Amino acid sequence: MRILVLFLTILMSAPAMAADKMTLLLDWYVNPDHGPVIVAQELGYFADAGLEVEVIAPADPSAPPKMVAAGKADLAIAYQPQIHLQVAEGLPLKRVGTLIASPLNCLMVRDDGPIKTIADLKGRKVGYSVAGVEEALMVAMLARHGLTLDDVEMINVNWSLSPSVMSGQVDAVIGAYRNVELNQMEIEGVKGRCFFIEEEGTPTYDELIYVANPELMDTDMIARFLEATERATQYIINHPEESFRIYSGTAKELQDELNERAWFDTIPRFALRPAALDHRRYQRFEAFLKDAGLIETIKPVSDIAIDVTAP
Repeated sequence: MRILVLFLTILMSAPAMAADKMTLLLDWYVNPDHGPVIVAQELGYFADAGLEVEVIAPADPSAPPKMVAAGKADLAIAYQPQIHLQVAEGLPLKRVGTLIASPLNCLMVRDDGPIKTIADLKGRKVGYSVAGVEEALMVAMLARHGLTLDDVEMINVNWSLSPSVMSGQVDAVIGAYRNVELNQMEIEGVKGRCFFIEEEGTPTYDELIYVANPELMDTDMIARFLEATERATQYIINHPEESFRIYSGTAKELQDELNERAWFDTIPRFALRPAALDHRRYQRFEAFLKDAGLIETIKPVSDIAIDVTAP
């Protein structure tokens, strides 16, 4: 009995194991796309996994993958289409998990405007924010309707996607998110409509992914991070209203109609198995970029993406 008491005394007096610290860079300011990360943090799922996660919103949305490549952060949220280009450019990056498992990007127009089919874009103006991939997506969609990029005028509207469509500056925008910009337009009193890129000739892809530097990453720590976000995703699906209250309770600016609408539109898009890797999806998109002339050679999927939980 005295041995048992002594053992319990030692156990209770032993210091708790320190959590492993890791830094996650978001792709943008906090928004519903980051739901599993925010919920995992707020419900203590990261702590349960032995992690102390610092979540940072970037001042420059293009910086997070570069910072991870340089060893200045453990993980970054990025975009599948972009990692193909970044790996081709020589950045030491790999996809290690998925956050949003289907495209959010769409070609958005005014519902009351002249564009009823993509063929109606002939001679019209199309706004975009990011050169390269978005233009390749446009080429594929236009080709399906007998058009080329020469048939439209591409205009860089920076990140002013919804306003440029609502004001009539352009007739359509590529790069609008169906869970955000479409709701934003309706809240402003202008109904929009999306042509979904995966239904218009482009290969489907993971919209948002987690990337790490393969030369520096701690796969066990990342696996625990993904397990925590998977747990949070299940909670969100099972408790959508309560999870929105948790998410929006972290900052006053999240407590508005746009965030609430976007939250419920985003839930079906979260990756149910964030660690799982669809090799064919990455093969198809690599071939798509090669055909579009955006990369010179096709790399094996293992150069671009891995499953950190695989044996």
